[in-house]
Amino acid sequence: MRLRRLSEIARQLLTAWKVACASRPSPDRQPVLFFNASTRLSGLSQNAAFSLLTSWAVRLSGTPVIHFVCQRGMSRCVLGTDETKPYKPMPCGMCIRQSQVNFFGAPIRWFTYRCEEALAASLQDLTLDQLLAYQHPVPKHWSLNTDSCPLGALVLPSLRWRLRRHHLHDDEPTRFLAREFILSAWNVAQEFFAVLEREKPQMVVLFNGLFFPEATAAWLARQLGVRVITHESGFQPFSAYFVDGEATAYSMMIPETELTPTQNALLDANLERRWQGDFTMAGVRFWKQMESELPASLKQKAARFKQVVVVFSNVIFDTSQIHANILFKDMFTWLDELISVIQEHPETFFIFRAHPDETRPGKTSRETIAEWYARHTTQLTNSILIQPDEPISSYELIRLAQFVLIYNSTIGLESILLGKPALAAGRSTAVEFDTVFYEKAPEAYWSRLKRWLTAGPDPVSADRIERTRRFLYYRTYRFSLPFGEFLEATSPVGYVCLKNFSPADLLRSPTIQAILGGLFEGKPFEVDA
Repeated sequence: MRLRRLSEIARQLLTAWKVACASRPSPDRQPVLFFNASTRLSGLSQNAAFSLLTSWAVRLSGTPVIHFVCQRGMSRCVLGTDETKPYKPMPCGMCIRQSQVNFFGAPIRWFTYRCEEALAASLQDLTLDQLLAYQHPVPKHWSLNTDSCPLGALVLPSLRWRLRRHHLHDDEPTRFLAREFILSAWNVAQEFFAVLEREKPQMVVLFNGLFFPEATAAWLARQLGVRVITHESGFQPFSAYFVDGEATAYSMMIPETELTPTQNALLDANLERRWQGDFTMAGVRFWKQMESELPASLKQKAARFKQVVVVFSNVIFDTSQIHANILFKDMFTWLDELISVIQEHPETFFIFRAHPDETRPGKTSRETIAEWYARHTTQLTNSILIQPDEPISSYELIRLAQFVLIYNSTIGLESILLGKPALAAGRSTAVEFDTVFYEKAPEAYWSRLKRWLTAGPDPVSADRIERTRRFLYYRTYRFSLPFGEFLEATSPVGYVCLKNFSPADLLRSPTIQAILGGLFEGKPFEVDA
């Protein structure tokens, strides 16, 4: 393992050296500023690789690149914090060593941590709610259009993600982490402002845009009128999604033209693999093996009811939930309100399917659908819970169902393609294209659900299926930019190493051409499959 790791590092350094030798940045061009402090600690994660390869391509295109890099620049960061032991020291040494490898031969602006004692003192006795509402005055010489920086709001998604829960406890460990994230975010803001002022970048390229280091940088850049591009993992192996704005929202423009036979065939092959459990997200494969048939006991129990409805949950702390929580405060609020509907319909069997990512090693949720279900078991006599690690096919559950309920899960799209209506309680990009069924007000949502339960669901029309197919095709193949020609999987899961390639190979890549076109020519960040 150690020899393999050394080999991967040597290959990366050699490629970086080749890029540095081939780069001839023009001094009259404004630089592009890259920042991704929340993609990895040691090794090269997929998202770190997407950023790194993009930065190399920008340099090779003749535009200067500057990397804003953490060098013990935060007292606590998103990945370095142990959610069970938040007071534990950060693993900064391994992170800095990896940064030195990643950014070999490139201009780096390191930033270190300086605790602002006055701010620390003002935060010390605040409740958690007060911390999350905290706004810090900005210096007048920053010349922003606001007098304060919403530090509490900027760190909230990171707190939820790191603590693996949506509903945070107002206890000292949580308040400690909130204070440290706020102090660290303010240090990032001051250091990032200094770099923006000194370097005058034409744009900044950030990972995700919601974790507090990058979120703080994005907030400040937008306040100063600097263009912000964010990126996230895409929907096919080794792929990324780039966008002006919020990458986690996955906004996209999809033409109304029908898919070609070739495009349909490509989508069908992808769907066939997914329906067998053969798919990954950000390098993670959820199922080693998926059962092709439902357990006989489940089918026998379902047969005792008039109809079956399957309820698919999401991981509550996922950053996508920020965009989903429109009709309801959060997923558990929706589920709480669903209880009375379930009780009113004893003729219906409700199957709750927990998301498989809830039990992913190293990312196990601490606020789960199983805990929620256990609290309400006596009220949910006409229901059952499928645990996240049970290899029961979600697609066979859909085939068993009259219709399905989702929050903002992709499974709703696949339900439509299987001819089963899906009613979404959380907002997603998919609802903009009239794929899954969605209402714009809670009252309308409950009205439709109750109508479906009593009179049957609205049928899935051929037009809706066609729109859903177009959405899935474009999201998977047009806007998810593939980097597989440059990357291959390594350990741990989700990490990658570089393949052998030359700088010329990088620039010839359709993915890289699409990114450069998006960065410098105003084109969409998309490729033709």
